[in-house]
Amino acid sequence: MTRRKGFFRKDRVSEQIRRDLAELISRELKDPRVGLISLTGVEVTPDYAHAKVYFSVLSDEGNLPAILEGLRQSAGFLRHELGRRIRIHTIPELQFIYDESLVRGVQLSRLIDEASALSATTPDD
Repeated sequence: MTRRKGFFRKDRVSEQIRRDLAELISRELKDPRVGLISLTGVEVTPDYAHAKVYFSVLSDEGNLPAILEGLRQSAGFLRHELGRRIRIHTIPELQFIYDESLVRGVQLSRLIDEASALSATTPDD
């Protein structure tokens, strides 16, 4: 299966946006609500008008609503700074989405460990 040239560029742009946003958030964003987050991925539309930015929380998940609000209110600043770093015809509107995959993975791993421990203590018939 071959990929068209446009898909490669879109992937590179998505990854560049993720890297630059991660740096901007950790070094230049002054909003105390945001704290420690990790950007897990960026999906850019084909016209580069919109980007879904997926993030996970590295600290207390109880602050998720405040973190999300801080990111949403900082989207304009982040987009402006992104425009100074990346040279593409359109700097995308940023939409931040909480990525639950890491939390789900930890929960599944815990369930597997519990099931393994239970089967190890249960005698076979």
